Amino acid sequence: MGAFSWQHILLVVLVIVVLFGASKLPQIGKGMGEAIKNFKKSVNDTDDATDITPQASKKDAVEDKKQDS
Repeated sequence: MGAFSWQHILLVVLVIVVLFGASKLPQIGKGMGEAIKNFKKSVNDTDDATDITPQASKKDAVEDKKQDS
């Protein structure tokens, strides 16, 4: 009762085929693959996510620091 057997997996696959149809399965798989790829990309791109300061403001901030010194 704890682990899935091949019969359980086969039943789940058959239910999915009946619900969505065989023609939609490649589109669903492609969409899920792209979603996973985008998620992994966003997790790995931490530099863009942490720095949300606009470019013009960055230049102003650097110039302000130079003027204060």
